Amino acid sequence: MKKYIIILLWIWGCCAQVFGQNDRIPVTVKGRVVDEKNEALPGVSVTVKDMPGLGVPTDINGKYTIKTDKYRVLVFSFIGFVTREILIKDELEINVVLKEAESNALEEIVVTATGPQKKATVTGAVSMIDPKTLKTPGSSITNALAGNVAGVLTMQRSGQPGNNAAEFWVRGISTFGAGTAALVLVDGFERSLNEINIEDIESFSVLKDASATAIYGSRGANGVVLVSTKRGKAGKVAISGKAEGSYNTRTFTPEFVGGYTYAQLMNEARSTRNQTSFYSEDDLGLIRDGLDPDLFPNIDWMKMFLKDGAYTKRGSLNFDGGGATARYFVSGSYIDEGGMYAVDKTIKDYNTNANYKRWNYRSNVDMNLTKTTLVKVGIAGSLGKQNLPGGTYDEIWASLMGQNPIAIPIRYTNGYVASRGGAERNNPWTLITQQGYIENWENKIQTNVTLEQDLNFVTKGLRFVGRYGYDTNNWNHIRRMKWPEGWEAERLRDSDGNLIFQRRITEQLLTQFSNANGERMEFLQGELHYAKTLGNHNMGGTLQYTQEKKVNTSDYGTDLIQGIERRNQRLAGRLTYGYKSRYFFDFNFGYNGSENFATGHQFDLFPAISGAWNIGEEPFIKKNLSWMNMFKLRYSYGKVGNDYMPIRFPYLASFKNATGYNWGDIESNFSFSGLTYDNIASNSVTWEVATKHNLGLDFSLFRDKISGALDYFHEQRDGIYMSRDFIPASVGLQGARPRANVGSAVSKGFDGQLKISQKIGEINFTLRSTMTYGKNEVLEYDEQFSNYPYNTQAGFRVNQNRGLIALGLFKDYEDIRNSPTQTFGPVMPGDIKYKDINGDGKIDDINDIVPVGATPYPNLVYGFALVSQWKNFDFNVFFQGVGKSSFFINGYTVYPFSRGDWGNILTDVVEANRWVLGENEDVNASYPRLSYGGNGNNYRPSSYWLRESSYLRLKTVEAGYNLPKRLINRFHVNSMRLFFMGTNVLTFSKFKLWDPEMNSSNGQQYPLAKTFTFGVSATL
Repeated sequence: MKKYIIILLWIWGCCAQVFGQNDRIPVTVKGRVVDEKNEALPGVSVTVKDMPGLGVPTDINGKYTIKTDKYRVLVFSFIGFVTREILIKDELEINVVLKEAESNALEEIVVTATGPQKKATVTGAVSMIDPKTLKTPGSSITNALAGNVAGVLTMQRSGQPGNNAAEFWVRGISTFGAGTAALVLVDGFERSLNEINIEDIESFSVLKDASATAIYGSRGANGVVLVSTKRGKAGKVAISGKAEGSYNTRTFTPEFVGGYTYAQLMNEARSTRNQTSFYSEDDLGLIRDGLDPDLFPNIDWMKMFLKDGAYTKRGSLNFDGGGATARYFVSGSYIDEGGMYAVDKTIKDYNTNANYKRWNYRSNVDMNLTKTTLVKVGIAGSLGKQNLPGGTYDEIWASLMGQNPIAIPIRYTNGYVASRGGAERNNPWTLITQQGYIENWENKIQTNVTLEQDLNFVTKGLRFVGRYGYDTNNWNHIRRMKWPEGWEAERLRDSDGNLIFQRRITEQLLTQFSNANGERMEFLQGELHYAKTLGNHNMGGTLQYTQEKKVNTSDYGTDLIQGIERRNQRLAGRLTYGYKSRYFFDFNFGYNGSENFATGHQFDLFPAISGAWNIGEEPFIKKNLSWMNMFKLRYSYGKVGNDYMPIRFPYLASFKNATGYNWGDIESNFSFSGLTYDNIASNSVTWEVATKHNLGLDFSLFRDKISGALDYFHEQRDGIYMSRDFIPASVGLQGARPRANVGSAVSKGFDGQLKISQKIGEINFTLRSTMTYGKNEVLEYDEQFSNYPYNTQAGFRVNQNRGLIALGLFKDYEDIRNSPTQTFGPVMPGDIKYKDINGDGKIDDINDIVPVGATPYPNLVYGFALVSQWKNFDFNVFFQGVGKSSFFINGYTVYPFSRGDWGNILTDVVEANRWVLGENEDVNASYPRLSYGGNGNNYRPSSYWLRESSYLRLKTVEAGYNLPKRLINRFHVNSMRLFFMGTNVLTFSKFKLWDPEMNSSNGQQYPLAKTFTFGVSATL
């Protein structure tokens, strides 16, 4: 019997094999893929459904050939087009037309803390932007954020290559204690935003409220920026590249008066204060006619040592491809930013300009180890080299704006190098070209491995994600210094008419100074994700464990604390629930640990809840208001912490040697030396806690032609860590003060974005705009009691400007006699008149300083852009503006002759409405009566010197042309675009002395760049 069973089984197996072979009928399928205009689509992925690794791309003519079996399904997919699936039957030539994909707000993907998520299901405040809209010709992407990303406020302070990145804050500055910077994560790992090549970015999103950031616990209090880099896609290798060249000039250059006007003003400043004039009529004639270039030169230092412009070269090259088993994305980029300093062309061995070069590289490889196991390996990094003049940044700009036009020449006629002293008083030519040079090198290496494991075999909907990252950052600085002798001629010649010289600087032969610094970071994270759908109910959960550490690897000398790792640890989670795509609820928590606190205070729980109601999915809306695609109300509430503090381990005391212990009576005390506190232990120091509310609206109307979001936010920071400076002297503390979590502040405001898309004939229009407004207020501050509330920090903004209230200028001596006494020195008609705030009959710095204006940081940032496309042409223009910020101007260029003959004089002093005795005694003049050698009354912070830093800027204007495919396909090029772009083209502002965005009080900064760029991009 057993034998017969074996025979039957063998026969059945043979039959099954025969039938199986008959079912598998090998065929070769050919065809062509085109778009709706019947133009070939090269690079389309043609794969066999449910057959990993079996696929081909279309060639340059859109053609493909693939071998498979009959009755299989071919899948045609291409970025920006609707994917098509076609069953193979008897027809073996399959030509396909792919339609362009239309945007769909309900299907739009948003990158959040726990991964990609449909926009319709997001309950937190998240701003997402297409990286293609971030246009910048420079080395830092942060300069393109302002006005482009809702919820982000930025400020660029300098245009110097290598140091021109903008500072940015998510929803403004919410604290006066710990750090205010947002957490930046690139592919899930904390990294800098400034070194990323913009062509590498796949997605860019900003998490703003507690619901979106709670999973990051103590790291998310100031908002989180998530950047995902590009990854390879199955298909043949795709090559894309971009090359561009830019010419950089300056948005604003401070302008100063010439030598003759300078001398006249100096005489006026002295004579109007009853002092003798400095320059005689003969001297003025020599200056005017340029007859004595040694004693009376006339030099425009800014024009002499700042070139009209400089060039930037930038290029990038990307490769991606692979199959179903492994895919890769490899990129490299290079940028060379030229500096605007004029150099000495006789120096051939080294460069003294301010140049910056950077090389970026990135390799992302995804490997399917099994059908359920995906491993992602990433290696990225950058090498940056900054070249600078031997003079320091501060010295150069203080000298350029401090050396008046007639004090010294560049060189005297006998060959002596002119100088008025060391540091900033040296000759700008020496500081920029003759003082050696500086090299700064920065090397960053970033490695990471991610494991994604599908756990459906345990339970459906379960998966695991593990991440490990290891980064090293190293900085090297070397300064090679030398300078020639510096001489200054006395005002009067000797009896033979020869110059009389004083040596101000001794020659320095070549010497060298160098140092190095570095840091190492490690990151380990594990996540469990679960998703389940039961009918109309969608449920999900995430559990995440994270530990990270950062340590300095050099340049901490004998400081033991600097050699100790900074460590953070957290357990976080999220529970989500959705019903019928209408109602959504999220619960998030982060249980965080920080080694910076004492035992018992190291861990804390930060929860958050959020909910959303998509009214657009209600049946009565769908039936009666079909034009409403999405109309979603959101609300979130939660707490997040901040453990960043200015000192390490505040719970540990430290000591130092000191003198000055007094023992005895007031008139008979004795002084002793010994140990005293350097830092006082604060065992109870703990987290700074932010309590956040967010009310938001997401909408999409008329088939997504109008879409946007609007959010109102309210955040209160409690437990702000600060120094307690008003401890009674009877406590006996010498110098050091205890610190505690005693501060509190609140910030509130709104941010939003709007996008309108419309097609008129063959022209596509898109109008997009963003706005962010935030206002903060100090609630609690460790300060002494005052009878005058305006003297306190509490009740006013963080970083609030404070000064005297100016009532104009004194009209005459009668006006002076009838006004309260001003205690800042003698006054004359034409000097600034101040308001007596407390009414005590005198004006001083104690009771009459009040909050004035806003803050030096922007409280309002907005932007609006128009993008249009017609056939192969595209054009876009983007305006960006800032408001609700102000700053004081000061310094020797604003206060004429405040440091004697040191300091240039702005042309604005002459061209504006200046008070002049007997000529223009306007009490509302823009500049007060001149003085020489300083003026204690006029030159102090007051509303008189307060300026608004608001501006509206034509940030970018771009025009492009895509070459016809019929011309470029013959060269095996899929696409090629030529473009022109202008950046910072026009600036509209009331403040015109220097660029208002720098928010500089004296203008002594490297100017921001106005850039004109030509470029070409292509894909193969």
